[in-house]
Amino acid sequence: MNLSEKAQRHLWMHFTPLDAFPTGKTPIIHSGNGCYVFDVNGKRYLDGLSGLFTVQIGHGRAELAEAARTQAATLAYFPVWGFAHEPAIRLATRLADHAPGDLNRVFFTPTGGEAVETAIKFARQYWKLRGQHGKTKVMSRHLAYHGSSIGALSLTGLPAIKSPFEPLMPGAIKVQTPYRYRCVDCMSLDACTLRCADDIALRIEMEGPDSVAAIFMEPVQNVGGAFTPPEGYWQRVRAICDEYNVLLVSDEVIAAFGRFGHMFGSLRYGYQPDIITFAKGVTSGYSPLGGVLISDRLAEPFLAGNGDTATFLQGQTFGAHPVSCAVANANLDVIEHEDLCGHVLANEGCFKQLIDGLRNLPLVGDVRGEGFFLAIELVPDKSSRGVFTPVQSNRLLRDYLSPRLYDAGLICRADDRGEAVITLAPPLIAGEEEFVFIESVLRRVLTDASSEFASRTSA
Repeated sequence: MNLSEKAQRHLWMHFTPLDAFPTGKTPIIHSGNGCYVFDVNGKRYLDGLSGLFTVQIGHGRAELAEAARTQAATLAYFPVWGFAHEPAIRLATRLADHAPGDLNRVFFTPTGGEAVETAIKFARQYWKLRGQHGKTKVMSRHLAYHGSSIGALSLTGLPAIKSPFEPLMPGAIKVQTPYRYRCVDCMSLDACTLRCADDIALRIEMEGPDSVAAIFMEPVQNVGGAFTPPEGYWQRVRAICDEYNVLLVSDEVIAAFGRFGHMFGSLRYGYQPDIITFAKGVTSGYSPLGGVLISDRLAEPFLAGNGDTATFLQGQTFGAHPVSCAVANANLDVIEHEDLCGHVLANEGCFKQLIDGLRNLPLVGDVRGEGFFLAIELVPDKSSRGVFTPVQSNRLLRDYLSPRLYDAGLICRADDRGEAVITLAPPLIAGEEEFVFIESVLRRVLTDASSEFASRTSA
């Protein structure tokens, strides 16, 4: 068997049907350099999704590989169960320095999903230590994705990927998403009414404030297509959490480390979380690592007790892995020394302007997002803002757009976990050359798709 046939026979790819590709046609990525990756045949692709919203500094950075080699030769592994090691100490200190406000305590996890799971457990134990044993429920937005473990999946608002595993964790409540393009409250008005934020207060009242522990939300929501917060949204959310004594968890697994021109997305939008979850860009994907940043105020009950009553009862074998922490430190060196946050802020306008220009295509209903994170919502009819049927969406996204974009040398995400969108998140080193290429490929493929869709619907 060749490599592709072996992949089909033995490798179970994530969120991918076993029969997704014809025999011998599994795409195999071999190497990467800068904003580009190369398949086993040497064909070059622009990585318009940063792997999976992850490779902030680009592919092939030798300094990160060297950091991993050096650390593995010194101390390849040791747990932080009652011990500490230098890479984790250095990284925790740097993250605390960058984080907003008093988020000075860092609990490392292997992945982002485990960071969310850890934050759920922390919120529940925190309230018990505070004597409020009923505060166990957690809130999150419709459509949002927070991970695939049972707790994180309970927060996730996507029925299609939840139903096979139900019943899930009880007490997971959903609130409105700031989805202005289709919002019944404000899409035809000049400005947002902030009903999407007020829905949080309504649901807390319905559930009972003494039962709600925390709310988990992304600074800019990924699933559904880069939902950016309207003006005043986060300030209203913060005020609601303060009023009802609910912890505000900013899920920044995607939003942190420069994606929106700041080390943390909450800094871009000017709000103070009680907890931040992070992963992905902390190492630019060169090694797995996630974590939770926790307010000093929330750490107090864990300092005041005796014995096990004051111990956060969470731990993972590979949390704060020395090699991953060393890679993360090297990654932060690059982000800081090359001022990639400043690069994003200086270039996001060019990126947005080029992609905004696609609005004149028949299939493009909306373009939204900020920083190096944009989404294009596709519609069958722009005047009515109609939606595709499941059959139409599958045909357009999976059968038509995905293979043609890939053949054209662009890797991005054609997604219909909400309505049909194309999501773009290039590495933070990208510039005008990459933006022009992304726009030209999308324009060509979406123009052809518009003609194909029109011919099928009129037949």
